[in-house]
Amino acid sequence: MVTSVGTTTGTTSLLSQAISAAKSNAATNAAAASNTTTSSSSSSSLSSLGGNFNQFLTLLTTQLQHQDPSNPTSTDSFTAELAQFAGVQQQVETNTNLTSLISATQDNQMASAVSLIGKTTTASTSSLPLQSGSASLSFTAPQAGDVAIAITDSTGTVVKSETVDASVGTNTWTWDGKNNSGTQLNNGAYTVAVEGNSTDGTTVALPTTVTGTVTGVSKGTSGVNIDMGSATINMSDLTGFSST
Repeated sequence: MVTSVGTTTGTTSLLSQAISAAKSNAATNAAAASNTTTSSSSSSSLSSLGGNFNQFLTLLTTQLQHQDPSNPTSTDSFTAELAQFAGVQQQVETNTNLTSLISATQDNQMASAVSLIGKTTTASTSSLPLQSGSASLSFTAPQAGDVAIAITDSTGTVVKSETVDASVGTNTWTWDGKNNSGTQLNNGAYTVAVEGNSTDGTTVALPTTVTGTVTGVSKGTSGVNIDMGSATINMSDLTGFSST
C-alpha cells in the first residue's frame, strides 16, 4: 500500500508529467477503441478485387468478339493478362479463407474466455476500470520515494491526480472513484498513468497492472477482448485471474 504526500516543487513537477502521460494514454486508448474499420476495409478490398476480376472477364469477352481478325490480340499479352488475373483470383480466395480461419480461431478463444466472466482479473494496461465505485492498480517503483498518479476520463480530462509515498518494489494503490473535488464519479473506463524516479534520479513512466472483474468478452479487430465493466482490454494483456 502507499500513502499520500504533501505538495512540493518536486512533487508538482512529477504530477505534471503524470497528467501529461495520462492524457497521452487516453488518446491512445481512444484511438484503439475507434479502430473498428479494419475488418470492413478488408472485406471491401476483397470485394473490389473480385469485382475487378469479373469486369476483366467481361471486357476480355467483348474484346474477343470485336477484335480485328487481321490484327488479333497478341498471344503473349493475352496469356500474361490471364495469368495475372488468375493470380488475383487465387489471392482473393486465399484471403477469404484466412479471414474465415481467423474468425474461427477468435470464436474458439471467446468460447474459452466465457469461463472468465465473474472472475477477478489483472492486466498490464493503462485502462483503469472503475467498478462498484472502486478501482485498484499496482506498479513497481525502482526506488522508494514520491510517485505521481493521474487519472483521466474517456475525454482525456484529468479527474484525479495524487502524489504518494511508494516503497521500492511492488506497490498497490486503490482509487475510491472520487475526483479531485471529492465528487463520486460514475463507474466506467478511465485511463491511468504513473510517474516515478529511477535510481539515477530521472523521471520514468511506471507500467501499471490493473485489477477488475470480468463482465463479458467481445471480438475486436486485433483479437478477443475482455470487458471489465465499460473498460475493454485485449485478452493478450491479461496477467492472471482468480475466482474472487
